[in-house]
Amino acid sequence: MTEVIRGILIPFLGTTLGAACVFLMKNNINRTLQRVLMGFAAGVMVAASIWSLLIPSIEQSEGMGKLAFIPAASGFLIGIFFLLALDHAIPHLHMNSEQAEGPKSKLKKPQCWCLR
Repeated sequence: MTEVIRGILIPFLGTTLGAACVFLMKNNINRTLQRVLMGFAAGVMVAASIWSLLIPSIEQSEGMGKLAFIPAASGFLIGIFFLLALDHAIPHLHMNSEQAEGPKSKLKKPQCWCLR
């Protein structure tokens, strides 16, 4: 039972500390540091996708022989096209941008510190 509690507390504490950093830094974050942190977060997500999704998918389809990569590759490509479709279908602002991307909307530069 203690292993389960530890397994839950470790990600909880990491998430809590990460969120606390965002609230403590607010507008004081340097643009370079912000880019470094975004790059780190992107790298973590790519690693999680590969080790927790793609590799297990290939392992589960080992019975297909040389074609074991097809379920993982097709799921990966479907995910790419889904995200591209969302990028075109949902109006959004990029960081430090004045012009909205996607369908016409009334998006303006946010006044809230959390969306800058």
